[in-house]
Amino acid sequence: MDIYEEISDSLLMGNAETTESLVRKALGKMYPAEMILERGLIGGIKKMEEKFQSMSMFVPEALMSGRALNIGLETLRPYLKQKDGYKCTAILGTVEGDYHDIGKNLVRVYVSTLDIKVIDLGVDVSKEEFIEAIRKYNARLLLISALLTTTLREMDRVIKELEKEGLRDQVTVFVGGLPVTESYAESIGADYYTRDALALRDFLRKNLDRLLKDK
Repeated sequence: MDIYEEISDSLLMGNAETTESLVRKALGKMYPAEMILERGLIGGIKKMEEKFQSMSMFVPEALMSGRALNIGLETLRPYLKQKDGYKCTAILGTVEGDYHDIGKNLVRVYVSTLDIKVIDLGVDVSKEEFIEAIRKYNARLLLISALLTTTLREMDRVIKELEKEGLRDQVTVFVGGLPVTESYAESIGADYYTRDALALRDFLRKNLDRLLKDK
């Protein structure tokens, strides 16, 4: 078993201390930080998502995996390439009533490696808090997530609040999360849906300049 698989399995088991130790071990052996992220931490989350979707993993176990992910990310963060300048600011958060942050935290790490300043509002973020942050930071991107089907409607409410406050034309809205689909994103007026953090990063890497020009 290679070090990446060890990290992913440890994360899947929700063992935060072992995950941190393995990430440090990989860094000490000069494994690339991006590969530790993608093959180790992301690999573990993909396994977790598969188990969660097949009902062979439940919320308490997923939360333990989330804690392991967070510790692994914090350990790895100083070693990931960061940009000195920013082309724009993105507001990131999980919608009101939803306390899941696994996908959101991955988005934060990936997007932060681009020419984008990421303001992470955390979880259980109200539509008013999103609006306040967009105004405060003059943000051009809004990245909102939800993991529960019961909180999906909050995405719609955030977009309606943007329209009400006259900010909709200022920001490009991305939505994502386990229950979100491309058709749902279209139905609420979001600009884009991406299936995961890696897909979002790749899309922004290719299209950021065009998005900023269009808005």
